[in-house]
Amino acid sequence: MSNANSPPPPTGPGSPLDVPPPPGSFPIDPATLPEPIRDEVLAPDPVAIDTAADELKDGLNRCPKCGSTEIRQKPGTDLLICLFCRNEWHGESVEEAFGLGEGIDQLKGTIIASGAQDIAADAASLMTFKCTACGAEVTVNTESAMTARCHWCRHVFGVNEQVANGAVPDAVLPFHIKKDDAVARIRQFVDKRRLFALKAFKEQFTPENVIAVYLPYMIVDGNTSVDVVGEGEIETRRYTEGSGDKKKTYYDADVYKVERHVDFTVDDLPLESSTERGNLDTRTNTNNIINTILPFDTKNAVKWNASYLMGITSEKRNQDVEHLRPRLEDQLLSIARCEVEASVGRYDRGVRWQQERLSVHGTRWVSMYLPVWLYSYHQPGSNGGLLHYIAVNGRTGETMGSVPVQQWKLLLAALTVGSFLEVIALWIVGNSS
Repeated sequence: MSNANSPPPPTGPGSPLDVPPPPGSFPIDPATLPEPIRDEVLAPDPVAIDTAADELKDGLNRCPKCGSTEIRQKPGTDLLICLFCRNEWHGESVEEAFGLGEGIDQLKGTIIASGAQDIAADAASLMTFKCTACGAEVTVNTESAMTARCHWCRHVFGVNEQVANGAVPDAVLPFHIKKDDAVARIRQFVDKRRLFALKAFKEQFTPENVIAVYLPYMIVDGNTSVDVVGEGEIETRRYTEGSGDKKKTYYDADVYKVERHVDFTVDDLPLESSTERGNLDTRTNTNNIINTILPFDTKNAVKWNASYLMGITSEKRNQDVEHLRPRLEDQLLSIARCEVEASVGRYDRGVRWQQERLSVHGTRWVSMYLPVWLYSYHQPGSNGGLLHYIAVNGRTGETMGSVPVQQWKLLLAALTVGSFLEVIALWIVGNSS
């Protein structure tokens, strides 16, 4: 027992009084934190929108008229057709079903549709369904297929339950362009470039091998503000000093500090959500070709139904919202620069932006499959060679691609054109003198 004459308790290193207080003993006031951290702490937790269709969770896509599972997309349309009773119906618009086109300027925090939620690290690619008709078990490998047929009773299964493996998005934009049309567009694209094309490519070119593939995207709505600060110059005088090779041109300019603020929204901004497709290393692939066939009419996307993928391959999403947020912010800043460009036209020497501040008030993320016809060719070479793509937008038919060329032909053409222009220039000089 201690008394008034007892020595004070030990306070040296290792004493009980040196143990830090447990977490939460002294709560931190968010107002005292630096601004970026404060905004993150005060931001509301992500809100989820459940886009799963209850009628599809048993893995069977049934005709609403006769109950058959023999369902296909009607070519060239957004309709589904029953191969048994020939009933046709239109998939429900995902935007209308969940109000995704509304209230963009009022978005706060992060809203994530259920098909766009984080992918579970242990989610498997193989999914097994128990047939409700005969009891047999059917396995679907979601790495490459989203449908399968029961080998006993011929029921068609579709992977519609939104398991956390990135294979089942919130929506799908059906193909409109048929294969024959895509083949013709790719053939026309290559024919215009045959003169300089690699000989091996011309010999092996078989556009009939084009494949239909659904590529995974995140479709983002955003409510954003941006502040930019920089220097703008207005030229006041231009003059030349010296002569001959030593002649130099100078200019005088007034320099102004330029500040701009812009509030804007983005509606249906597409971001690739596949790591492989998002890799834009032009030394090894031509993935950037996919971006050149944008935009897609995402407003016509329908609620997810695996019947739209019968006979069509697809790629799984493997990137979550937080993985894609830096890319979103880069694109938002690019949009902001374009927004303020019209207001700085008086600075004829241009504006150099030195500081940019992005404030994303709210975002909404929806996972969607977009349709692409794809032809690929691997050009052998160092470091694994180069993978060339020719892509056709499965909705609009927009076509762009990369054709491997013979460098010596390009060089010869450049030298020939250069020599021709030089002769013309000498002729003009001779006649003018």
